[in-house]
Amino acid sequence: MTAEYKVHGDVAVITLMNPPVNGLGLSTRIGITDGLEKANNDSAVKAIVITGGGKAFSGGADIREFGSPKAIQEPNLLSVIRTCENSAKPVVAAIHSVAMGGGLELALGCHYRIAAPGASIALPEVKLGLIPGAGGTQRLPRVIGVEAALNMIVSGEAIKSEMLAMLPGQKLFDAMAKSAESLAEEAFALARKVAAAHADGSPLPLVRNLPCKHPQGDSYFQFARNMVKGMAKNLPAPAKCVDAVEAATKKKFEDGMVFEREIFMNLMMTPECRALRHIFMADRAASKIPDVPEDTPKREIKSIAVIGAGTMGGGISMNFLNAGIPVKMLEMKQEALDRGVATIRKNYEAQVKKGKLKQEKYDERMALLSTTLSYDDIGQADLVIEAVFEEMGVKEAVFKELDRVMKPGAILASNTSTLDVNKIASFTKRPQDVVGMHFFSPANVMKLLEVVRGAQTSKDVLATVMAIGKKIKKTSVVSGVCDGFIGNRMIEQYSRQAGFLIEEGCTPAQVDKAVEKFGFAMGPFRMGDLAGNDIGWAIRKRRYTEKPNLKYSKTADLLCEMGRYGQKTGAGWYDYQTGKRDAIPSAVVVEMIEKHRAAIGITPRKISDEEIVQRLVFSLVNEAAHILEEGIASKASDIDMVYLTGYGFPLWRGGPMIYADTLGLFNVAETMKRFAKNPHDDAQFWQPAPLLARLVAEGKTFN
Repeated sequence: MTAEYKVHGDVAVITLMNPPVNGLGLSTRIGITDGLEKANNDSAVKAIVITGGGKAFSGGADIREFGSPKAIQEPNLLSVIRTCENSAKPVVAAIHSVAMGGGLELALGCHYRIAAPGASIALPEVKLGLIPGAGGTQRLPRVIGVEAALNMIVSGEAIKSEMLAMLPGQKLFDAMAKSAESLAEEAFALARKVAAAHADGSPLPLVRNLPCKHPQGDSYFQFARNMVKGMAKNLPAPAKCVDAVEAATKKKFEDGMVFEREIFMNLMMTPECRALRHIFMADRAASKIPDVPEDTPKREIKSIAVIGAGTMGGGISMNFLNAGIPVKMLEMKQEALDRGVATIRKNYEAQVKKGKLKQEKYDERMALLSTTLSYDDIGQADLVIEAVFEEMGVKEAVFKELDRVMKPGAILASNTSTLDVNKIASFTKRPQDVVGMHFFSPANVMKLLEVVRGAQTSKDVLATVMAIGKKIKKTSVVSGVCDGFIGNRMIEQYSRQAGFLIEEGCTPAQVDKAVEKFGFAMGPFRMGDLAGNDIGWAIRKRRYTEKPNLKYSKTADLLCEMGRYGQKTGAGWYDYQTGKRDAIPSAVVVEMIEKHRAAIGITPRKISDEEIVQRLVFSLVNEAAHILEEGIASKASDIDMVYLTGYGFPLWRGGPMIYADTLGLFNVAETMKRFAKNPHDDAQFWQPAPLLARLVAEGKTFN
């Protein structure tokens, strides 16, 4: 049983004991109902308090039971709440730390509520593609008002208890405790007070009986629908939140509950909900490394050194300054340092100007930054990250110096995006301390951190880097060593397909529009112009000698030979006007593509948006299957997290691997076989990867 029952004089206390957040799993739900029955059968007990042990009142549903029979097995949460409401003795919810989702719905089913200051209150189900399913949409508007409730439910964001207590006419909290420490005593006092008030048998208050109306009714809900439509056009749940709250104002309570449950169950079956629930689980699973136990000792990281003050070095430094960790930035020339510091200042000043950062916070962060021109000054840092030019000779010089100056036990990290981390580690006498930390540009904004595990990287280094990733608010995903790691290795196949598509008949704008309509933040050609087309050119030049049989479209090389490197040169696949980022289709580029087609004897054909999307997305899926087979990624969900947080894959589709699962792997493999017959494509690449073929044969999925 994960709920504890104790009696304190004439008050029974049911304490949820299901760490870490007292999820309302089956055994916890049984514990609550058993406790309520015991208390009601004990003549010495006058009132009941429900609270949470440890660091939460309750975070809601137990995620370990998602999708399992236990999640809906009786007593389900609706039954638990009904049991609270039907208790003959007053039930007081003593809320602290966290009351979210089902946890808040449980509290709303109690007769009275007292909250400690600082508690985070939320109904976050919309973030999983759902609406609250145990009365949240029907009860919350009755206690804090329709508009405040709808804002909370549609956003899913947490609000502090003291802020909610200040709402005019709110009935969510009957009392606010002075502190978390005094909550228990104050809850007992409230329980005894209300027990005495109802000793005459007068009915106990129920949230369901409170009125629920909005003075503008129809016009307000129409306004809300228009707002939601603009903000979340690809997600059905936010609009359904509006429907459910509207029902609270127009239907009888029980009818509203039925309506809410019907919406909840229908949303549960949508691909968007499946995708968002997958992301929720995948995000948590990414930090778990199969052979690195969670209790692996971690090294202490109190200070950081960053080699290089350019765009990447500055962005990386900001992550640590934001987390309150001192950073020493090293460069070879003073003017490079000055430029780097000026850029960091400019970034922070822009945040201050927009009101996103307080002046004192800005001052604190800049005070944590120091600079040097000498390697000897960084030797005492606990972690050093190099962000220098992407060339092995340059990396070698840097790591030999780091090996010389860094104290024993310091972690030596490379921000390389493609180079061999094992080779980089071999430049030192301490390969166990070397790891890849691949930040994505701009490093102070992008959520993804690829943590590259070398052959000799020690487990405590890996555990430490994953923990520091969490501290700087990154989604950290472990990758093995290969050319391009997870993300860039896959994007190369995607880019190759984009090249073949324009050779066969598409324009860059048609390809970009098709994939952006699918939901990508940016198509491959706009992405190339933003990143710099010369970067891809350098990689292809390396490929031509390393992998001479690998086929590429020559259009990208021809573009670079014209000096069209992208936004930085004012011309790439598109034309750009000075000071603007709008991509304008280029007649010069179309002419170049047409001449190239004629030169290689291709007659252009009409290509559908469906084929464009399938070739681009399935190229990611097939390469990812090879990555999984080789053990570069430990699980398919890690690959989804890389693409969601680093490459703009549409959130509501859940990532390339779960998207392929949703379509059916048999269908994906059959489509690949069809692409393999295209004489202008790469037939060898489109052979389904061995893992994909095996999963199809066994009727299984990636996730």
